[in-house]
Amino acid sequence: MDYKRPQFFRVMQYAQRADRDVVDMVSGNPDWEPPQALREGLRAYADSNPEQFQYPASVGLRELREEIATRRGVDIERVIITNGTGEANHLAMAESLDRKGSEILLVDPVYPYYAGRVQMLDAEMDFVPVGEDGQLDAADVRAQMGDDTAAVVVNSPNNPLGVTYDADTIHELVSVAEAHDAMLISDEVYDHFDYSGRFESALAVDSPNRIVTNSFSKSMAITGFRVGYAVFPHPDGPNGDLMDGARSRHMLTNVTSSRPAQAAVLNALRETGPEYYEQNRDMLRDRIETFTTALDAAGAAYTEPEGAFYVMAQFPDFDGTMANVERLIDEAGVAGMPGEAFGEARSDWFRFALVTPEVEEAADRLAAFFE
Repeated sequence: MDYKRPQFFRVMQYAQRADRDVVDMVSGNPDWEPPQALREGLRAYADSNPEQFQYPASVGLRELREEIATRRGVDIERVIITNGTGEANHLAMAESLDRKGSEILLVDPVYPYYAGRVQMLDAEMDFVPVGEDGQLDAADVRAQMGDDTAAVVVNSPNNPLGVTYDADTIHELVSVAEAHDAMLISDEVYDHFDYSGRFESALAVDSPNRIVTNSFSKSMAITGFRVGYAVFPHPDGPNGDLMDGARSRHMLTNVTSSRPAQAAVLNALRETGPEYYEQNRDMLRDRIETFTTALDAAGAAYTEPEGAFYVMAQFPDFDGTMANVERLIDEAGVAGMPGEAFGEARSDWFRFALVTPEVEEAADRLAAFFE
């Protein structure tokens, strides 16, 4: 599959051309309010002196890096601010390949942008299928590892399955990476959306063989701000050249990241209490229950979401092809993603994003369609 041409836009464009109203369950754009403190930070920044409108440090505003470092329990020298998690993952993959090997190991089903980046980097790509419950077995990862493996990329809580990896799995994955002198790249962009209480950050494991990426796009409902970050091994320790390389690659590609966006995020981090995140989790729990109840009524199989805000489902005698996605748009008025866009393991499934206030309407439409 050509992952360099993701199918998201193809589905969204088809839905926009439909002759009926369509509930968009394709993209992961949060539909709720950002923190009030983020808006306040933007307003305050607008009155800054002109010098504050110039380049910030390439690695990011020091105050924001300090805030992240404190919250994540790491040294500030390990933190680089990026243009969203997308760039953070790109830097992590590229530097891992420069360090050693020619292969990136991915999980199947896969977030297509990971696979697209591997192809853009002209690297080899191999997949580790998940179990029936959607969980990743570290023993399966170990069996796929080889001398050419530069990195293993994981995402927890997970897109597209919604599963969450527990502490044992994360520790085992770091151990597997260390045993093969590879890097574990742990994308934790949905860390605020764990409904199981099982989530464990890879930062909980002290190792020079792991890179953690994250952003505020989902947790603060600001996908358009493009403020993310990566935590690399310390530049003065083992694998410290990864951070040095990432800084250079980031600077040569982007020069730096948006200063007002970073300033607003910093204010939101400092001034937003835990109730903001809990309120959003409660809302999403309700949406998950509403949608999975409809899937039960339709006789669908699905992976129970433990985190993030996605559901993968399999309908009887209705495979997750692009043609059937178009049928759901035309006949049911619901736009989801074909399972084939996420790899081979669940190519006959569909993925739905629950970031729309019309989840109940979408659920009713699907239940009626498959009645």
